Formats: sequence, structure tokens, C-alpha cells
Amino acid sequence: MIDPKEVSVLVPAFNEEEGIAPVVAGLRALGTWREVIVIDDGSTDATAERAHGAGARVVRHPYNKGNGAAVKTGLREAAGDFVLLLDADGQHRPEDIPGLLERLEDHDMVIGARAARDQGRVRALGNAVFKLLASWLTGRPIQDLTSGFRAARRKPMLEILPLLPNGFSYPTTSCLAFLKAGLSVAFVPVHARRRVGKSKIRVARDGVRFVLIILKIVTLYSPLKIFFPVSLSALILGVAYGVWNVIVHDKIPMGAALLIQLAVVTFLFGLIAEQIASMQDRR
Repeated sequence: MIDPKEVSVLVPAFNEEEGIAPVVAGLRALGTWREVIVIDDGSTDATAERAHGAGARVVRHPYNKGNGAAVKTGLREAAGDFVLLLDADGQHRPEDIPGLLERLEDHDMVIGARAARDQGRVRALGNAVFKLLASWLTGRPIQDLTSGFRAARRKPMLEILPLLPNGFSYPTTSCLAFLKAGLSVAFVPVHARRRVGKSKIRVARDGVRFVLIILKIVTLYSPLKIFFPVSLSALILGVAYGVWNVIVHDKIPMGAALLIQLAVVTFLFGLIAEQIASMQDRR
């Protein structure tokens, strides 16, 4: 297992005065970490004071920038070769941490995968859809795409820092970026407790963002995963529409020709994007 003295624990927090002190106390009771950093993302309550009182080093944002921005600040401030990230709301259990660190010995990132029963019905359904989409696009089974409970090697996390959004989509982005970059990602089953306080994630708003993030990351690393299905669908639809019109009306309609042209152009764009992605990988 990774030595806790090599691990920087990062806890992004925004208005979590009710839960932050027990989280920090539980971490400090578990082992001797390189450091425990709470990134106070412009809280208007006593989050920073209670985190400091519990023994954490507190880094404060002058205003609320977003969960992802807090994580990026923590990654820049961290001194350890490894980082452990968890939420400040008390839903992650300290006793699950050793399992993550054990798998981190031979992986670049280890994610705490929550069971569906530990999430609300709507959120569990949304996460199931995201997992299916992300698994198909990456070619790798993904057990939990949005969990903020994870451990990783700090160096590759710093390398993908420009890709991380400032909002709540950093878990999705970092997981997909690691997978598409050929890095090793493992999932460890964990039990999530009921959070302290009120969740700041909005299913409809943030759900759309998660889908866009998935498409953005896959397009960045494997564009043909997106362009080829679109091209093939347009080609099949155009050919089928054209054949049907030839049989029934004895002519090829303009719509069929446009669909076939769309298929060709989309495929060529995909090839160009794939070459650009390959050049970025080599660079």
C-alpha cells in the first residue's frame, strides 16, 4: 500500500461548515498524511475556521470559482507524489481509503465506485446513462463516472489540469482523460453515507454538462468514435431513402444526395480530427 506520508489529501469545500470538521478529524485519525488541505472555495460560512480548527491546512479562494477550480488549486498546492480527493460533506468513509491506496500501487488512478442504492433514484439513473455512454466511447467498463472519491498520482493529474473544468464535472473529465491517454484506472467498491447539508449539484443543469464533457474528451482523444457513427448513420439513411425513391418514384431525391454528402464530409472531418489527435499524443 502507498505510504500515507507520500499522500496529500485534498478536500474542496464550499459552505460545508456542518460536515468539514468531522471529515478532517476522521482523516487525521486514520494515518499520518503528508498534508491535509481544505480548499475553501469562497465559503460565506465558518467552513475555513472549522477546517483549520480540526487540523487542516486551509487554502482560500476570494470568491466561489467552482468545485473543479478548487481541485485544481489543491493539485497545485500539494507536495505529495500522490493525492487523495474526497468531498467535504461526510459521505465518504475513512475506512474505505486503504482500499484505494492499495490499488494505487499499480494504477495511475483509483476511483471509489458507489453502489446505486447509495444514490438518489434520479441521480442513480443519470449516472447509469453516463456510465453506458462513457463505457461505449472509451471501450472500457466504467463503474462510477461522477464519484469525487479517488486517489491518483499527482504528476499525470497536473498534466491534464488544462482539461479540468471549474464546475462539478472534474471527476468525469479526469477519469475519461486518464482512460483515453492510456493510463491505468481502477474502480474499488465503496459505501457512500448520506451527505451532511444540502447538495449543490442540479441534476438537469449538471447532467447536460456531464454529457458535453464526455463528448468533448472523447472527441479530443478519439474523434472517430463520434464522427464515424454519425457518418455511417447518414450514409445508411441516405442510401435507404434514395433506393426507396428509385423503386417508388423512379428518381433519386435531393434529400438522399445531401445525406450521402453529409456522410462523406463528416467522415473526412473525423479523419482530420483523428490525425490532429494523433499529433497531440505524439507531442
